Amino acid sequence: MAAYGLYTHIAANKTRSVVLLIGLFVLVYVLVYAGALIAEVVIDGARTVPDYLRAAGADLIKAAPFATIGAALWIVIAYFFHQKLIDAVTGGHAVTRAEQPRLYNLLENLCISRGIPMPQLKIMDSEALNAFASGLNPKQYAITVTTGLVERLDDAEIEAVLAHELTHIKNGDVQMMVIAVIIAGVVGFFGELMFRLFFQGGVRIGGGWSGGASSSSSSSSSSGDRKSGGGAVIVVILAIVLILLAWLLSQVVKLALSRSREFLADAGSVELTKNPDAMISALRKIENRGELPGATSAVMEMCVDNPRSGFSDLFATHPSVEARVDALVKFASGHYQPPLPALPAAEQDDDDTATDPEGSTVDGKAPASAAPPHGPWSDAPAPAPKPSLLRGPWGRRS
Repeated sequence: MAAYGLYTHIAANKTRSVVLLIGLFVLVYVLVYAGALIAEVVIDGARTVPDYLRAAGADLIKAAPFATIGAALWIVIAYFFHQKLIDAVTGGHAVTRAEQPRLYNLLENLCISRGIPMPQLKIMDSEALNAFASGLNPKQYAITVTTGLVERLDDAEIEAVLAHELTHIKNGDVQMMVIAVIIAGVVGFFGELMFRLFFQGGVRIGGGWSGGASSSSSSSSSSGDRKSGGGAVIVVILAIVLILLAWLLSQVVKLALSRSREFLADAGSVELTKNPDAMISALRKIENRGELPGATSAVMEMCVDNPRSGFSDLFATHPSVEARVDALVKFASGHYQPPLPALPAAEQDDDDTATDPEGSTVDGKAPASAAPPHGPWSDAPAPAPKPSLLRGPWGRRS
């Protein structure tokens, strides 16, 4: 964290945004070239590799204007409608001071204290503990929090989380995330489209390349023709490699989103609230409890914590909560707090039900053991739930 300055980070974000947008067009052209290679093989499967490469290059030049317009149109649509798409995925909706006075006042006080324009405040109904910021310009900026976060965190902790998201907006991290989502979306869409056309469009390797090729013509081909057919196979393999490479690079774009952004947002939260312990406590409560049901990886990457780190920490978009807590202790004079114990299985299945050691009720609700479970169709006891086998870094899966 000490190696990064705030203004350097903001300037770097602007530079990365421009580079990533240029990279988007490059990846689109790579996909178009790969598609042209496959199309040339489908049209004529009896040419040499250099012939295919030259023909595909000529096709790329002809198709480049259309590819450029398509990519630009995708960016325009994403610019104006990305927030609506995010809300559709998460179920987030705007709230007013009358609907959420506690949350609204905390955010407004933070914005007033630092002269920051207040973003739109949104709520999504979820027991998960998480929050994220979105938007590409001041008119679009929004902070979305889950109902679980509002219920489980106290005022100081919620204020720390809101300050964290405000810092993301101020530092330009939000624009970077949206641009990364746009790139991954457009490349993933066209890459999948090409694979569907290739594998479901009748193109096959060996025995002919199109519906017009017959086995009799294949058997009567000369040695030179067989070599040409081998060239077609090589070109198709090259096209598949290019499509896979473009997709992989679109995913690696996430690595350009330096994990330092989370450290800096945590530091910005402390700067706004003057309370490092509140940010540490909030992180500990959110840790391993932030998985948003049904949310895409693109949305999770914008959240305070992203437990969906995959099979390896190499491609994780967030540093671990432990590393963030250590940084706040070391650089912000916070007090270390250990991880909270994992939720019991019964509480994970129903986060709204909780009991104290004596078995008394909490929040006016009966303890889980007060009555046997009932089935959906009658009062007969339901079978005991089986332990989940799909648990791990991707979260609980029902």
